Amino acid sequence: MRVLLAFDKFKGSLTAPAACAAAAAGLRAAHPDWRIDACPLADGGDGFASILTHALGGRMETRTVTGPRGDPVEAAFGLVSLAHLPPRARALLTLAPNLPAGGNLALVELASASGLALLCPEHRDPWQASTVGTGELVRAAAEGGAAAIVLGVGGSATHDLGLGALAALGLDLRDNHGDRVDPPVPSRWEAITRIGTKFPPLPPLRIACDVTNPLLGTRGAAATFAPQKGLRPGDLSRLEHATARLTLMLTARFRRGEDLVDRPGAGAAGGSAFGLMTALGAELVPGFELVSAWLDLAGRLAAADLVFTGEGAFDGSTLDGKGPGEVIRRAAALGKPVHIFAGRVEAPAPGAGCTCHAITPPGTAEDAARRQAAELLQQAVGKAFG
Repeated sequence: MRVLLAFDKFKGSLTAPAACAAAAAGLRAAHPDWRIDACPLADGGDGFASILTHALGGRMETRTVTGPRGDPVEAAFGLVSLAHLPPRARALLTLAPNLPAGGNLALVELASASGLALLCPEHRDPWQASTVGTGELVRAAAEGGAAAIVLGVGGSATHDLGLGALAALGLDLRDNHGDRVDPPVPSRWEAITRIGTKFPPLPPLRIACDVTNPLLGTRGAAATFAPQKGLRPGDLSRLEHATARLTLMLTARFRRGEDLVDRPGAGAAGGSAFGLMTALGAELVPGFELVSAWLDLAGRLAAADLVFTGEGAFDGSTLDGKGPGEVIRRAAALGKPVHIFAGRVEAPAPGAGCTCHAITPPGTAEDAARRQAAELLQQAVGKAFG
């Protein structure tokens, strides 16, 4: 029996590799003769850089950068050889064929430098959070000789249109007195009257993103994501207005069409996707398609007899383009039995051949469930297959 373990992270408790390891331990205890293929998933957020880097035998480089509220944080980016890229992944990245064959591709994870998980709940405030540290990681990767950079933008704490990252790369934002507006967080946008640039040469930048939200409007970045980052309900219209003003300034400064505002994905990471597309010509790539091609998910699904997947909560959003939902859909299309393990199961099994398992015993406090997630997942797998 060959079992594919394709888990995403259990937010706040288990990384995707740790979830795969816990499930593998439970399965080996019950069936030591079964073959296990661990395939941790990434969605552009926490774990994106490390999972993809390690999958191709690359290396991680750590830097001290500026966190979302200005405190120093340790963050890392990955470097993998362009020669090791799977052909389908390279095609999705639309990389020029004349890039140096011996060059490296850098993988940068916004969440590691500017992520919501870096802030305790009382410090989460999109008016004050910045992507400066993400720009510092991109700059470090470029200075390290990366021939191209892929940026995963999930899990951000910010709504700064990527201006912090752009400032770290050379964007110059000034007020009426000629003073720099630094950091360019939304609470200081009103002061910005001039935009200049001193960008160094940068390699091609691709943004891995599965979000389809535009920048503005009822499905835009402020309305959809800012409340999750600490925005008070009464501040939504003010943040939307401030965003629209900066949008006009950026498109005018870089002579970009305003159609970028409405492009699906422009609202990702508090509009960072929009800012990087506008100022640097970054291009969006479909995040899970890239991860799937990178990890050869199609081949590993085809080879499996059983498929295990899951995340912290299995609910309606799981099937709406998230990694485990895509695994379920693709496995079902191949007729593979799927077992879904989650801390909470809040939706019915999505079809024949799918079985849901809630790993948290009834009555368990949420804090305890998070602390014991690895043990609970291992026990749930052992119970289901013991």
